[in-house]
Amino acid sequence: MALNDKSTDLDIRSAELEDVPALLALEQSCFDTDRVSVRSFRRFIKDKRSDLFLAEQDGHLAGYFLLIYRRGTSLARLYSLAVDARFRKQGIAEFLMQHAERVAAERNCVLLRLEVRYDNAAAIKLYHKLHYHEFALKHDFYEDHSDAICMQKQIIQFDTDSVKRQVPYIAQTTPFTCGPACLLMVFNYFQPNQYAPASLEIDIWREATTIFMTSGHGGCGPRGLALAAYHRGFDVEIFLNKEGVLFTDTVRSEVKKNILQRVHDSYCEKVAQSNIAVHSADLNISKIKQLLQNDALLVVLISTWQFDKSKAPHWVVVCAVDEHFVYINDPDTEDIPWLSASERQYIPIAHSVFIKAFSYGKNRLKAAVMVKERKSSSSSTLL
Repeated sequence: MALNDKSTDLDIRSAELEDVPALLALEQSCFDTDRVSVRSFRRFIKDKRSDLFLAEQDGHLAGYFLLIYRRGTSLARLYSLAVDARFRKQGIAEFLMQHAERVAAERNCVLLRLEVRYDNAAAIKLYHKLHYHEFALKHDFYEDHSDAICMQKQIIQFDTDSVKRQVPYIAQTTPFTCGPACLLMVFNYFQPNQYAPASLEIDIWREATTIFMTSGHGGCGPRGLALAAYHRGFDVEIFLNKEGVLFTDTVRSEVKKNILQRVHDSYCEKVAQSNIAVHSADLNISKIKQLLQNDALLVVLISTWQFDKSKAPHWVVVCAVDEHFVYINDPDTEDIPWLSASERQYIPIAHSVFIKAFSYGKNRLKAAVMVKERKSSSSSTLL
């Protein structure tokens, strides 16, 4: 970013052990409590799971930021940021934040999170300007017992210039219609604005539901979703790593199990009559990428345990894959109500996290429905 006319250009670099005295002096001048200690500064400089950067102006320390990382996640946390009082109101805090985002992104972190005092209006204003969103409140967080507002920002975005057309985002409007919402995103990708969610979401659910889940309304199975797409003029293929009746892990009633068996048998018969291919396969990242490159989209069953610890089966659309991430459209808005529809498109999920999420239940069920536009069909049938 360009700083205002009151300042010259900043130099920014990684901190070294020789910088600790200057960092400590800055820390003591900026904060009355919750200060980073000499020992902690030394540890963060040496630790490979943290990044401590200095901003200097004409050889003087103007500010710093400290990022820490948690092994096995795609999250970065802004642990501390400080700007010398002599250099404030020159855009340096914003400069540091933008550099922190770049540093975290280079480590393949999807989200940057931070805590800010509830009464720090200037900092909150800056974070809002930089498109950070509040997602939680931590009570009694600071040494003086003040509360902290938790904020986060998605710092890695899919390069939309690399695709001719984006998969549109459509949210599910009920707790049980993630599968239909995913199909509607896929349909409207291939045939833009031709499938109205308001009129079709429930219709598709009625066609594709497996009748029973743990409680309440039933969820949709892969064969039901595939048939719903097939009947609307799309080519489909099913990928399953398990045979037999699906989603029976938590069903204890023998009556319900018998009904699930009958529904399963009916779907199998209809899939066979429609000549829909069913592959006994365990899809990996390479195969998913190959299918996408062949002008297909995937509706994939995941377990939400990796994201919200709820262990619920959930359908998402796999839109793209690159070297580090699988990009999904997630129709569920309950966990991220503060994000706009555009921010829910192409959510990056690290390969390792996606592979863990891409299975459900004790039997590690993996299910996916590949959907392509049917080249031989001049138009689809809107049911």
